[in-house]
Amino acid sequence: MAELAPHKRNSLVLGAAVGMIAIPFGVLASTAGLSLAKAMFMSLFVFTGASQFAAVSIISSGGSPLSAVASGLLLAARNSLYGMRLSELLRPLGWKRVPGAQLVIDESTALALAQDNDERTLEALWWTGGTVFVFWNIGTVLGVQLGDVVGDPLVYGLDAAFPASFVALLGPLVREMPARVAALAGSIIAVAAVPFTPAGLPILLAALGVVPALLFTRPSAAT
Repeated sequence: MAELAPHKRNSLVLGAAVGMIAIPFGVLASTAGLSLAKAMFMSLFVFTGASQFAAVSIISSGGSPLSAVASGLLLAARNSLYGMRLSELLRPLGWKRVPGAQLVIDESTALALAQDNDERTLEALWWTGGTVFVFWNIGTVLGVQLGDVVGDPLVYGLDAAFPASFVALLGPLVREMPARVAALAGSIIAVAAVPFTPAGLPILLAALGVVPALLFTRPSAAT
């Protein structure tokens, strides 16, 4: 049996790891009063962990469904930026645009952009998006089933599992100075904004971290 290429192997490992993170989501959804069908609907069709965690957290704390949806949409807005970047690189055509758009998430974007040619970029997108989708939904089912046994996920710090995964994804993308500056500036902006802004907005404001990073970007050589 031929050995998988590193980017494909990494996709499988990451998919399995994210599936473990989906278990706390399922637990949180269960303790918030969501049925298995409702939790699965979110994981199948929303399929963006940060938005799902935010929405369920608001519902569990007594917030309105409108607030939950608004927070989820704010957090999901970053995926549109991912989509524009990947569409520019890959130029998907026809029916592949639909499933491709569904698989544009943090993990698939991070691994795709870490590749050094278009072929591996495309493969990393599909492999990572597909494996995360499968494992995320399996983890959701397990989490909902375990919800009554585990109890309050906040007691065990399970709510921190998904944010921790974001930090891990930064590794391949901060090898050069502009990326490091953007990551650091974005982190500072997000942390500073948390006490003063609604849930979800600090992540969007963190995108302003690219502004100081531009100072470290070398201008393209004249042709």
